[in-house]
Amino acid sequence: MTVPALLIAAPGSGQGKSMITAALARLHRNAGRRVRVFKHGPDYLDPMVQERASGTPVYQLHPWMTGEAECRWRLAEAAREADLILVEGSMGLFDGDPSSADLAALAGLPVAVVIDARAMAETFGALVGGLARHRDDVRVIGAIANRVGSPGHARMLAGSLPEGVEWLGAVPRDEALHVPDRHLGLVQAGEVADLDARLDAASAVLAEAGLGRLPPPVALHGEAPPAPPRRLHGQRIAVARDAAFAFAYRANLELLEAMGAEVVPFSPLRDATLPPCDALWLPGGYPELYAATLAANDGMRAAIGEHHAAGRPTLAECGGLMYCAESLVDGEGVEHPMLGLLAGRAEMAGRLTGIGLQSLSRPEGELRGHTFHHSRLETALEPTEQTVRRSGSPAEGVYRVGSLTATYFHAYFPSAPEVVAGLLSR
Repeated sequence: MTVPALLIAAPGSGQGKSMITAALARLHRNAGRRVRVFKHGPDYLDPMVQERASGTPVYQLHPWMTGEAECRWRLAEAAREADLILVEGSMGLFDGDPSSADLAALAGLPVAVVIDARAMAETFGALVGGLARHRDDVRVIGAIANRVGSPGHARMLAGSLPEGVEWLGAVPRDEALHVPDRHLGLVQAGEVADLDARLDAASAVLAEAGLGRLPPPVALHGEAPPAPPRRLHGQRIAVARDAAFAFAYRANLELLEAMGAEVVPFSPLRDATLPPCDALWLPGGYPELYAATLAANDGMRAAIGEHHAAGRPTLAECGGLMYCAESLVDGEGVEHPMLGLLAGRAEMAGRLTGIGLQSLSRPEGELRGHTFHHSRLETALEPTEQTVRRSGSPAEGVYRVGSLTATYFHAYFPSAPEVVAGLLSR
């Protein structure tokens, strides 16, 4: 299938590509086009904003974590229905292994680079030229100058571009293109009360800057993956889904359903008890921001304790692990009682304590994913397994306490469905 498509990248983080991507998606959506947005690499927060901007589901694309075949397939599936495909890159264009550039080369996606042009003149063109020439298999077709100070500044930047790279437009400094952030990235989309108004305003800024043109069409091809085994047929899996536990890939939830499970969302913040279920998944999120509320919900704490005592499986990832500890020390140094399923306490560290792509190998397969956290677990328990970095060095511990599996590792379930079935089955 052929459809206009573009990967939006930058020379590094902090250039504004997330909101430029979101504003472009909203601009074309408001023009009546069906827009599909994807995110390169592991990320939970940016896709929340991109889903609100586009009004369509957002999936991760990462040649290692999700696999090359899945990258091609998801893009080809989107091309069947979309009028435009946008892919938000991660970090700098050539940063990471695999990088955003590797995805662009794999799928044949043209690239537009977003550059924060504050306090920059001729160097803008030199930077664009360097990015455009760095790899022969990556096509940088255009540049967007972000946070531009004036029309004169924009003309200066446009005049600096090397031959063969199109000037796509200058985006002025505007509060509409700002979304607050915190220690793990952007705040969650549901926490920004006026997000839709901001996105509409941001799209108007881009329209004024002349960024409403469609990118060139791209032919996208990919084979659908085989159906996963129905290893979870008939099981009800309760999944924590609220402001404290929102870090769940859409693809993970869809895989559970494709394997035959009934996925039942619940809220550890608001609900008094668990829904009837055979297994429980506590994904990551921000339990440290809601620790007092979680601690005060005695009914839910008791219900999860009973679930565990009955030997029913629980998978706890990152924020879920923190919730399972005996206590959690929040960013203000206040200690709150938690579930007590995992001996020890989780404590906010005030800095990044774990980051990077990792995998968990079991006889059933290699479960791939990543880690990214600002807390640490203080425990005398020895992990029963460990994830490994791509270099092969040990990384995050995996703790087994009865039917509980707890780890800081965020897994991408479709990478190894059989491993996931083993974690969530009796």
